Order: sequence, then C-alpha cells, then structure tokens
Amino acid sequence: MTAPEEAQERVESSTNSITSSLLEYRTIHGRTYQTSRTTQYWAPNDDKHIEAFDVADMADEFPSAEVIGTDISPTQPSWVPPNLSFQIDDAQLDWTFKPESFDFIHIRYMHGAIADWPRLYEQTYQFLKPGGWFQHIEPNIELRCDNPDVKFDDNHVFRQWSKLFYDAGDKIGRTFRINEESMVKYARDAGFSEITHKKFTVPHCPWPKDKRLKEMGMYVGLYMNLSLDGFAVYPIGQILGWSLQEVQILVAKMRAAIKDPKNRTCSDMHMVYGQKPKHPTTVPTAAADSAPSPAAAASSPAQAQAASSPARTS
Repeated sequence: MTAPEEAQERVESSTNSITSSLLEYRTIHGRTYQTSRTTQYWAPNDDKHIEAFDVADMADEFPSAEVIGTDISPTQPSWVPPNLSFQIDDAQLDWTFKPESFDFIHIRYMHGAIADWPRLYEQTYQFLKPGGWFQHIEPNIELRCDNPDVKFDDNHVFRQWSKLFYDAGDKIGRTFRINEESMVKYARDAGFSEITHKKFTVPHCPWPKDKRLKEMGMYVGLYMNLSLDGFAVYPIGQILGWSLQEVQILVAKMRAAIKDPKNRTCSDMHMVYGQKPKHPTTVPTAAADSAPSPAAAASSPAQAQAASSPARTS
C-alpha cells in the first residue's frame, strides 16, 4: 500500500498545473457551466446539479488501491478516503500519466462531450497495464414507456427531447448518439478483448412493483426533476437558439410526462467492459513516457462532472 504522501507527490507530478482557464465558468440564465480547452460541457456544474461521487465508496471498499478521479471542474468533495485523490484534467487531451500504469479505468456519462471517441478508447487502452480492464457506462438520451399512446407517437415530448439533443450534439461535433454498437466497436478497434455489453433498464418514477426498482425510480425521478432545466439550457437554448421561455415550457412538459404513472417512464443504461490482452501485439507510445507512474494504481481520466472514476488495483 502506498503512503498517502508519496501518492500525492506522484499525483502532483503526473498532471499539469491548474490554469486559470480551468476555473472559468460560463453563466447562462443563472446556471454555471464548465469550459475547457476542448469543450463547453452541456450539463451545469453548480451546487444545484452536483451529485455525490461514488468513487469514494470504491476507495473505501479497496483501501489498498490508489484511486484517482479526474474532472474538468474543481467541484470534488474535500473529505475523501486517504487513498483517493482528484485531478483537474481533460480526457480529450494527451493523458499525463505513464503508459501501462493502471489496472482499471472507468469512464461514465461522457455523451455530448467527446469529439473523438476512438481516440479516447485508444488512450484508455494505452494507459492500462496488460491484463487490465476498462468499463464504460453511458445512458441512452431517449426516454421510453409502455403507454402505447406515447410509445408510438413520434410527436411526443420524449421524442422531441431526444431529437433536440441529437441535433445539438451533431451541430457542435459532440454526439449524443452513443449506444452499445458504437461502444463495442470503439473497444474492438482499440485492441480490447473479452468485450462484453450489458443493458440495464432504469425507471424514472416509482412505478415498478419490485421494491429495489421502485426506490431507484423514486431517486432517479427526483434527480431528473431537479436536473432537466440545467440539461436543456445550453444544448437547446444556446446551441439550437431556443428562448428561455421555450426551454422552460419544454422542460415543464418533460417533467409532467415523466411523473405520469400511466407512462411507466424508463431509459436504457449501457455498460461495455473489456480487457487489454496480457500480451499485447503493439507497444504503447506517448509524450508522457517519462512521467512517473502511480504504483499499482487505477484511474479514469474523465471529462464530465458526472463522470467520476471508481478504480481499484488487481
């Protein structure tokens, strides 16, 4: 197990210093949004939106691991386990760690933020140790339901919502069209083996009979109720040119449709994971070849505030 002081020294030496640009936010209709060198992220990073990081739970569960979480926003909690640290970094830039440093890399909720998905997967592969694993989780932006009046209505607000996000992402070259096919393809093209896809259904209100799913639906519904306006302001308002009043009307329709118990609203969550072969056929190269390596560490360079990075050693 690495001493916290030594781990902190390696963390500080493996990443670039925080520049003033990383601390600059955009303010849109009273909400703040992070700006980095590579993207203007679409979801807010203010107190109204920030959620708890389960990366701390991962660090608690594996106390012998050095866990590193990365983000473009300096919004991380100050009280964390001693084996957990955070870095302000952008996953779309050249990673500053030593290649083949990590046992496990977790990426989550990056849709609408990445300009070059193949490169993100290539860097993930490059910085994993041979035999290491990656995990990538993305939600489907489309909400669905069992109500036939909604399910087959192309003009319903659920369809309108997803189409607007697709259009906004396409307009700025940061697609929201991430699904199991694309994630599996990126993993295969990067060189991963043992690639597995799993799909989970996530309820958006407490309609399921199952106790666990009902509780999940209650919390997801609360989260969506608080988050919808912040989600819509930049992609739909700023990128697509809607007025604030138009955005607010759309959000009100979405809230009502999600809460309607007849709709049984849910969405799909996609998880893809795979292994870097224990004997790779290619040798990774990077500008950071000389950077010090976090010993027996795992990390997830992640861009979005919601994309925390659970990690563990093997």
